[in-house]
Amino acid sequence: MPARAASKADEDPSTREHIVQIALECFALHGFEGASTRSIATAAGVNQGLIPYYFGTKQALWRESVDLAFSELDSAVGGIESVVPDPSIENVARFIRRYVAFVGERPEFVLMMNEEGKRNGPRMRWIVDRHVRPVFEPIAKVLAEVGANRNFPSSIDPIHLTYIFVGAVAMIFHQAPECRRVAGYDPMSAAAIESHADALIHLLLGDATLGRTER
Repeated sequence: MPARAASKADEDPSTREHIVQIALECFALHGFEGASTRSIATAAGVNQGLIPYYFGTKQALWRESVDLAFSELDSAVGGIESVVPDPSIENVARFIRRYVAFVGERPEFVLMMNEEGKRNGPRMRWIVDRHVRPVFEPIAKVLAEVGANRNFPSSIDPIHLTYIFVGAVAMIFHQAPECRRVAGYDPMSAAAIESHADALIHLLLGDATLGRTER
């Protein structure tokens, strides 16, 4: 039976926001091709007709879900741009703690980025141009400053530091089922997320206690 067409009576901003949030989770878990509008509507508990009503196309819904993910990231970390003018070790440590906490609490962000980042397609290019490059460049600048302060060899390009950092933050959360199986350790617990931040801060900045006052 075809889905009932949406009407003005269905219009509710909270419903629209709920669909976008569920869509992000579905795209992260199943990829763009694997997440159908029907499966998204089912997961959201809404009539499938609401998706074309609110968003027009699956592509438009996908873009809104990506926008949501990066908006949540920016709110959680306070914007990496704020660290660039003052890349003191305390400011950098606070940024790392916020970033680790966000990724640990929102693993779908990592899953979505890994899904699209490995393909040289229009969706990857759209994410990079709209969201990744504006974040990547200030992170690379801050990590270059960290490297200089920690006497890293000048031959190490900040690009490598940036990918090492992003991978080090995300890997344990992306591979959480494997981590539980191989080590009997749940990386998604609050204590584990905090411990992961401590480890990264110690490796990059030399003191695992930095940035703890905010948390």
